[in-house]
Amino acid sequence: MLRKTLCLLVVLAGQIASAQKSDYFSAPYGELLAGSGEKADLWWASSGWKISLDKPAPDAQSWAVEIRAARNEAEAAQLVIRPKVTLSNFSIYAGQLKGPGEAVIGAENVEVLEVRYVKVELPTDKSSVAGPWPDPLPPLRGPIDLEANKNQPLWVRISVPRNIPAGIYTGSINLAARNYKAEVALRVEVYDFDLPDQMTCKTAFGFSPGNVYKYHRLSDDRQKRQVLDKYWANLGAHHISPYDPAPLDAIDVTWPEITDSISSWEIKPQFDWTNWDAAMARAIDHHNFNSFRLSIPGLGGGTFHARSEPELLGFSEDTSEYKAAFSAYCYEVQEHLREKGWLDEAFVYWFDEPAPKDYEFVMNGFAKLRAAAPDIARMLTEQVEPNLIGGPDIWCSISNNFKAEQTEERRKHGEKFWWYVCTGPKAPYCTLFIDHPGTELRVWLWQTWQRRIDGILVWQSNYWTSPTAYPNSERPQNPYKDPMGWQTGYSTPEGAKRPWGNGDGRFIYPPEAAADARPAGPVLDGPVDSIRWEMLRDGIEDYEYLAILERLLMVNEDVLDDGQMQRYMSLLYVPADITSDMTTFTKDPAPIEEHRDLVARAIVTLSKL
Repeated sequence: MLRKTLCLLVVLAGQIASAQKSDYFSAPYGELLAGSGEKADLWWASSGWKISLDKPAPDAQSWAVEIRAARNEAEAAQLVIRPKVTLSNFSIYAGQLKGPGEAVIGAENVEVLEVRYVKVELPTDKSSVAGPWPDPLPPLRGPIDLEANKNQPLWVRISVPRNIPAGIYTGSINLAARNYKAEVALRVEVYDFDLPDQMTCKTAFGFSPGNVYKYHRLSDDRQKRQVLDKYWANLGAHHISPYDPAPLDAIDVTWPEITDSISSWEIKPQFDWTNWDAAMARAIDHHNFNSFRLSIPGLGGGTFHARSEPELLGFSEDTSEYKAAFSAYCYEVQEHLREKGWLDEAFVYWFDEPAPKDYEFVMNGFAKLRAAAPDIARMLTEQVEPNLIGGPDIWCSISNNFKAEQTEERRKHGEKFWWYVCTGPKAPYCTLFIDHPGTELRVWLWQTWQRRIDGILVWQSNYWTSPTAYPNSERPQNPYKDPMGWQTGYSTPEGAKRPWGNGDGRFIYPPEAAADARPAGPVLDGPVDSIRWEMLRDGIEDYEYLAILERLLMVNEDVLDDGQMQRYMSLLYVPADITSDMTTFTKDPAPIEEHRDLVARAIVTLSKL
């Protein structure tokens, strides 16, 4: 296989981009636009930069904001206005883009979001600094006032539709304020291929429906479903799969009445799959989620900190009743998933980050699962350890504990590998924190491809409040005002504020009307994106570009000569100026975008053979 061959080759040596060695905020980037004038400078930069409020306008110049994307892909750039005088009632409008012949990208496919800043008071680690950091991307729904000599970045996002010709599409973005008007050119190149609806890289992210209901002030089931579907649409648009995409439609199971005279073989569950199947079909077929976490009753569970013992219907695991009920349940679920075609998406994740003292307990649970439902994937958040071999068939280690040698041996047995980031690791690794460079989460996906890792996991995506740090349920954390992810659980005393890291567990924000969880009434809007959320999407799409190219090389293996094959295969290497090891990677998005462009053009060429 091409990926196996690539993994065994030595990554070409190279120097990391110069921006990695310089101060992130002062690195030179961006290009001044023709619409600049006496009242404001206009400039643009890649979406991979986090732009400080005080950064001067650049000296380099260009005539247009430029974006490149495949069909069925979203891609963004930042348009920055830096007023020289106060501008009141500022607004912005982006129209349609005209392309080859009569083709257009409609105005509805061109979004402009406001880049908002959060105040970091306690830096995540020694690599960071306190101060305003950009992260939330609320919709720009009305006029705003702009302060003189302060940057206001605007997130210009293009969603390229299917079924349009490839080529160059051009249009303009119009800016206006009291006594101010400007026009900026926008140029979009559409590559001649489509991204699939469902991504190759598996994703599994925690999500709290309870936080949505609390912050949006939802009590009505109809409203819960309406708002939750907007969150699912947002996750789907970013190629992120929640652990449980059917929180309002749990599997409906009925057990027989347990009496003294019942035989163990009679303890069989009866399932009504109607509601769960409908919710899962929408999740997989409409929102294009590519994984879901399957709950298995009776396993027990826990973490290195604490655990619960296995029990089912009041029976302990050493009883014949437990064994019969557990086996019957697992088998019926497995066969239903097989019938629906969902076995590839399902995984059981029932114990988190075990310590050596937990290994025997964990292996006992995995042995029961493997015996009762051998075709349902068993995932464990742990690196390969000798005493755990034979338990999980998906290993999911924290990124800095990933070991390539152990991985290769287990791959020979058909086992798969995911990895995760959370409260750690911190700098100098790629992480998920607000007060770190914008490239980190995108580079993480290039590192994922580089190590032939199949999926990524994060423990939570809308951890807006810590009930420990903010124990007053009527006044939970406002994530726009307090960006820190504060520790919860693990015997943390109530009221204690122990930092996990800025933005930990939080990639999306509640709508601004629900920011403090005390709106006057139900808020029915969907979530607010973040820069980090966008970078995750871009990284997952980069991974897909590489996967498409790899598949095309396999299909065309007999068509290409050795020289052609070698040139195209070299594009599947992750260049050293993107990342040469786990702690050496670019803070400048340019190397990522340049290699992505080369891969895209190779895809176009090979697609036509």
